[in-house]
Amino acid sequence: MEIERNGYSVAEAASLSTMRTRLETINDSFLIARTKDSDDVIGFVVGAATNERYLEDKSYEEVVPNKHDAQYLSILSLAVHPAVQGCGIGTQLLTAFAQLGIQTERKAIILTCLEDKIPFYQKNGYQDEGVSTSERAAEKWHKMLLPLVKK
Repeated sequence: MEIERNGYSVAEAASLSTMRTRLETINDSFLIARTKDSDDVIGFVVGAATNERYLEDKSYEEVVPNKHDAQYLSILSLAVHPAVQGCGIGTQLLTAFAQLGIQTERKAIILTCLEDKIPFYQKNGYQDEGVSTSERAAEKWHKMLLPLVKK
């Protein structure tokens, strides 16, 4: 939770109960980065399988089991400990998440992000599909999409 709270504003961050529910319900799409030496958690990415092309605000709180036939894999939260930000951990998590999407035969990965994060996601292959209708945390969110191609 410390990493989640460091990565998002109070209004944006998932609550402890929501994070617990995510761990229990969609643990098959919850990836954790750990240090090699101490095995400490230094980052994570969590998302849910969905048939919706764009995330809705309710997606962040209403956690349901992943549907095996869903077209998309969403990212609900990507956070890296401040001490290791800029070291490529976020990119590694996105790469691993894309591999999970390919293995589970998803069409694409979707997410919403704030404008200042767009370059990071574009560097990782995501396309900006414009401003979202989200009203979450009274912010202006952008719809991002990473098409997945089977290798």
